[in-house]
Amino acid sequence: MSQRRAAPDDWRRQGQERFLKGRSWSLRGHSARKDWDHDHCEFCGRKFSAAQGDLHRGYVTTDNYHWVCEDCFADFEEEMQWVVV
Repeated sequence: MSQRRAAPDDWRRQGQERFLKGRSWSLRGHSARKDWDHDHCEFCGRKFSAAQGDLHRGYVTTDNYHWVCEDCFADFEEEMQWVVV
C-alpha cells in the first residue's frame, strides 16, 4: 500500500467513493476501445490516450471502464480500499 494520502479538502474529491471504493485494479498501458479513443483520470482529469503529452499508463478497473493515474492512485489507494490484481 501507498504511504501517500490526499488531504480531506483535496480538490480532486468529487464523490468518487460512491462508485470506486473497494474496487479491484490493474496497472496497464492505455488502449482505445471500439467506441472511444481516450479516457480521463477519475480524480484529476488527466487524459489517457496514444497522443503525445497524454498519459499512456495507469490503473484501470477490472471492467476496463474507470481509469486513475498513478499519482492519484497513490494518494487515494488506502482510503478507497483498492486492491491491485
